[in-house]
Amino acid sequence: MKLLDDRILQDGRSLPGGILKVDSFLNHQLDPNLMYEVAREFSRRFDNVSYNKIVTIEASGIAPAIMLGYIRQLPVVFIKKKQPSTMDGMLISEVHSFTKDRTYTVCISRNFLTPSDRVIFIDDFLAYGNAAMGMIDLARQSGASIAGMGFIIEKGFQGGGDRLRQMGYNIQSLAIVDSLDGCRITLRKQNTPVR
Repeated sequence: MKLLDDRILQDGRSLPGGILKVDSFLNHQLDPNLMYEVAREFSRRFDNVSYNKIVTIEASGIAPAIMLGYIRQLPVVFIKKKQPSTMDGMLISEVHSFTKDRTYTVCISRNFLTPSDRVIFIDDFLAYGNAAMGMIDLARQSGASIAGMGFIIEKGFQGGGDRLRQMGYNIQSLAIVDSLDGCRITLRKQNTPVR
């Protein structure tokens, strides 16, 4: 997605340790116009897929997921990183955050992830695939099926996307970073969506 690639190269910053900082437009301050275009692209890429719900994980996946939900007129559910005392019948999984180097116990209500759901999972980043693996675990527990997974930025050099594709999942990444070596951002040229 050229618009996104251009924005990453213009406003993104590479930090030591394989960190890509995009907080000026994606995961702290948000650019609503970019989020809308991201959601339109996800809608296009998943146009031939049957799904009835969009799931994300808090917090940075919520904005693009909501935009996609609005475009497709589908409900959006977000996996919580803290277990609320008011939630009954929750499904629980463990997710390790690469950026924060912390493991979260995440949860979602059984009422909002059911065997009748075919979901698209949306998130801001795909690195090692830990959040996606948490989604897979929650879907397995609930009996829901995953119709596809969409990521705004994939860190191709960290292998999560390759692993998920080898598992047979329909992975759509709008921008793929091939390298952050020397704190320089190198993006993969994409002519067609990666399948």
